[in-house]
Amino acid sequence: MSTDATRGKYDSALDCIADGRRWYVGASTLAVGQDTAWRIAGGGRGVTILYNDNDPYCVQWLVNLRDAGLIPDGTVDCRNIQDILPVELHHYTTAHFFAGLGGWAYALQLASWPATRPVWTASCPCQPFSQAGKRRGISDPRHVWPALYRLICKCHPEYIVGEQVQNAIGHGWLDGVFGDLATEGYTCGAVVLGAHSVGAPHIRQRLYWMAD
Repeated sequence: MSTDATRGKYDSALDCIADGRRWYVGASTLAVGQDTAWRIAGGGRGVTILYNDNDPYCVQWLVNLRDAGLIPDGTVDCRNIQDILPVELHHYTTAHFFAGLGGWAYALQLASWPATRPVWTASCPCQPFSQAGKRRGISDPRHVWPALYRLICKCHPEYIVGEQVQNAIGHGWLDGVFGDLATEGYTCGAVVLGAHSVGAPHIRQRLYWMAD
């Protein structure tokens, strides 16, 4: 898919639906080759950043933010993480899984993280552990850490940073994540910070973790 031919043409919400190796973008259908089927408007071989999210609303935002230059240029991948193959990630220096609205990309910029330093980020879905949900924990099908861990085991990124709701700690989520990563030779650390820590008028406690 040509970047020049497709950028700036997302006037309506991006409807991104997988149909084998075919992707539907808006009202147009484009059949593409196997090695580029999961890319949205860009992400050629020279691009070293991946944004992955399977929520069409988030995908649209990621495309808009990237095209506006508000987050670094990169491939926007709208597949479910369970469909990603490790071999597809080897040429990426940075990979943002469950990328949402690009918050981790912006955070890395604020932290002056070098573009050449490898890092994966992941804000795994919080619904299985959130106070606002049914709190089914690891029995919830939205508990997708195992899918991310599968990719980590095969690719061994140098650094991994992530975020989750504080309540996940009580469900054993953090212990499980750190146990898995320790098996792969990572050293891990975590901290709970609230939005009020940076001046927001609400608490909104979040668990932040890192592995290297």
